[in-house]
Amino acid sequence: MKTLSVIAAVPLLAAVGVCSAQSGSLVGPEPELPKPQQGLLPDMVIAEPAPWGDKVPTVPEGYTIAAIATDLKIPRQTLVLPNGDILVAEGRGGNAAKLKPKDVIAGIIKARGTSPVKGGNRLTLLRDPEGDGTYEASTFAENLNAPYGLALVDNNLYVANQDALVRFDYQPGQMKASGPPETVTLLPSEINHHWTKALTASADGQYLYVGIGSNSNITERGMTAEADRARVWRVNARTGEYKTYATGLRNPTALTIQPDTGQLWAVVNERDELGSDLVPDYLTAVQENAFYGWPYSYWGQHVDERVRPQDPEKVKAAIKPDYSLGAHVAALGVDFSTAAMGDRFAEGVFVGEHGSWNRSEPSGYKVVFVPFSAGRPSGPPVDFVAGFRDSDGTTRGRPVGVTVDPRGALIVADDLSNTIWRITPTQPAGPRTQTDGPASVQTPTSPPTPTQTPTQTPTSTPPT
Repeated sequence: MKTLSVIAAVPLLAAVGVCSAQSGSLVGPEPELPKPQQGLLPDMVIAEPAPWGDKVPTVPEGYTIAAIATDLKIPRQTLVLPNGDILVAEGRGGNAAKLKPKDVIAGIIKARGTSPVKGGNRLTLLRDPEGDGTYEASTFAENLNAPYGLALVDNNLYVANQDALVRFDYQPGQMKASGPPETVTLLPSEINHHWTKALTASADGQYLYVGIGSNSNITERGMTAEADRARVWRVNARTGEYKTYATGLRNPTALTIQPDTGQLWAVVNERDELGSDLVPDYLTAVQENAFYGWPYSYWGQHVDERVRPQDPEKVKAAIKPDYSLGAHVAALGVDFSTAAMGDRFAEGVFVGEHGSWNRSEPSGYKVVFVPFSAGRPSGPPVDFVAGFRDSDGTTRGRPVGVTVDPRGALIVADDLSNTIWRITPTQPAGPRTQTDGPASVQTPTSPPTPTQTPTQTPTSTPPT
């Protein structure tokens, strides 16, 4: 393994605060939303980067965590292939100009809490040749354009660059792309305020769903700049033809398909500058032809008075999301669990929370598990991977994509320390199996058991 790059701590332009859990009233299916609060600048409490050293994230008792790849170039999302190999999309995109002086100030401050490494614009393949948890890294494809979302359908590997959905031929066990990718369809890329393009495949592999974020916080560039933005596309995997599947989703950063039902789910980052406790980022089933509020309203019919002109008819049609994750947690990853992850975490979703930059008490900076029952969220989120940020603001990692390996592991991309973490039960829950069909669809889960906040332990292997 390579030695983990040291990320030096830097002086901040804002005070460092404690990363704390949000009030229970702000999470779940019925959050209690406070009144909006506006000011010249939002509260800005930024990560203070530091190397992991001999420290590692904490995981529940009965689980271990290990760094299986280090020294990457901004790892965002991962994909577990049928033979157990792991693909990592690495890159950093976006080219939006700053609109106001406050945007310049916020941009400088936010950059202090990110990795200085240049994005790799590549796919890295991780392989465990001996099956002992020691992975070797090699470059699968390069010269991409800020790749983010990944999906495998049969022998077709799809990659969502910031400007196009592309396809590689893939054969089981292949370690390097056989040639450059072909374009399936171009994606909206002008301005690219929110550049990430989330991706998953339908259960039958016929369609690809692409999440496309807005070009502003709240239409500051005008509605013309928001054409084909803040929505999910459904793309015909064979022809590249697409249609708008759902709208009003400000920034759908990760998509996944629910086992058994085939239902599309998303995590969405909501708008800023309405206070530390507004607006909650959320997890939701994405209904076809539904409108989720942005920019006119949030969490159903809560009108955003900053938007002009108003549209009462659109507000009336807005769908309330399924589950609040809390304000400004910056959810960037989601995947359904399997029985192989153990009874406590067998039914539900894992969510990667990158962490806030505009909250007086920082939120996120962890991976949580949202338990499900009868196909719906059924309880408060449980910390599954934590310890990325200390109480003094020292921050060693920021989770992004989360991917469940049906053999019994959770893969977490960390784009601050440029590490891939692998979390496994200490007692395997079942036999190792191969996956069939789209790699984005997981095997069925077992019935849930009562879930409580587990004891976090540092049973793990640090980066080397």
